[in-house]
Amino acid sequence: MMKKIFIIVFIGLIFGSNFMISNCMIKDRGIPIKMAVEFTDHAACAYISQEKDWFKEAGLDIISYESYATGMALASAMGRGDIQVSYMCLVPAIILYANAKIPIRIVAGTHKYGYGLVVNPDKVKTINDLEKSEIQMGCVREGGAVDVLLHKIIEEYDLNEDDIVANLNRMSPPKQILAMQVDKLDAVLVPEQWATMAEELGFNMLLTSQDIWPGMQGSVLVIKAELLDNHPDIVKKIVKVTEKSTDWINHNLKEAAEIVTRQLYADHEAILSTEIENNLTMNKIEFTKDTLFKSMHRLEYTTDIDIVMVQDTINYLEKLGYIQKAFKAEEILDLRFLKE
Repeated sequence: MMKKIFIIVFIGLIFGSNFMISNCMIKDRGIPIKMAVEFTDHAACAYISQEKDWFKEAGLDIISYESYATGMALASAMGRGDIQVSYMCLVPAIILYANAKIPIRIVAGTHKYGYGLVVNPDKVKTINDLEKSEIQMGCVREGGAVDVLLHKIIEEYDLNEDDIVANLNRMSPPKQILAMQVDKLDAVLVPEQWATMAEELGFNMLLTSQDIWPGMQGSVLVIKAELLDNHPDIVKKIVKVTEKSTDWINHNLKEAAEIVTRQLYADHEAILSTEIENNLTMNKIEFTKDTLFKSMHRLEYTTDIDIVMVQDTINYLEKLGYIQKAFKAEEILDLRFLKE
C-alpha cells in the first residue's frame, strides 16, 4: 500500500506543474540551459566543469545551476520543467521516466557505486542487529537509490523486512547524519559524501554499495528529450565536457576533492536550511577536503554505462512495485555521443 501511495504522490507532484520547455527561451547567443545536480560528490564532474568554465568554453549557455538535497527532489524539479539537464542517480531517473512519463534520455554515466551503510558500532555489531526492535535506522524516502539498496540488503542477508521497516525513519541524508550525532539513529543508509562524513565522526562503515550490488550504476547524465531531439549538437557538447571532466578527476583526484569541497561548501547553507529546521545544528556538518578525498575514492568515476545493469535496475524496480511495468533499457538510453 505504501509503495502505491508513493507512486501516486510522486506522479501528482510532477504533473501538478507545467513541464513544457518554452520556445521563447531560445536566444541568438545559443540555447539557454537550466542544469541541476544532486548535492553530493556524485556530481563531481559537473562541479569541476563549472569551476573550470569548461561548459562555457564549449559554447554552452548555462543560465541556471541548481543543487538538490536528494535525487527524488531533483527528479521532481526536472518533471516540472525547471530543469533540462541533470546529473542524478539512475533509480529516480527511471522512476521519472516510467511513472510520470517525462520524456528524458540518459546520455552518459557519471559514476558507479557511491552509497554506504554506516552504523553506531556500540549498538550494531553485525547486519542482523538491524532487526532488533531498539535499533533505529535512517533512509531516504521510497524510490531513492539507497532505499532500493536497502531492499537489496534485506534480500542478500535474509533479514526480516517487517522488523526493519518498523524502525525505519525516512529523512534526507543531512538529517540522518545530524540525527545519528544526537543518538536518534543507530544506522543510516546514505549516498556519498554523507556516508564517509558519518564514518569520520566515529561511526562504522558496515557495508558499501560495492558489497551489496556489484557493478551498480550510480548516477547518470539525464537530458530532456526535446533538447536532444532539437539540439543534438548541444547535448553532444555536454557529453564531451562530462567525459573531459571525468577523465580529469581520475587523474587529479586530490585537486578534484578540493574543488568539490569548495563547491559543496558554497551551496551548503542554501541546501541545508531547507532540510534542517534548526539552522544552528548545521554547524555539526562540515565539508573538508580530506573527507571528500576519502569519499571520492569510493566511487568509480566513469561515463560508461552497462546496459545490462540498467535493465537489471529497471526489472528490480518493477519487482519492488516502484514502477508499474518494466521496459527495455534502450528506451531511456541514448549513448550515441559516448567515446565518439
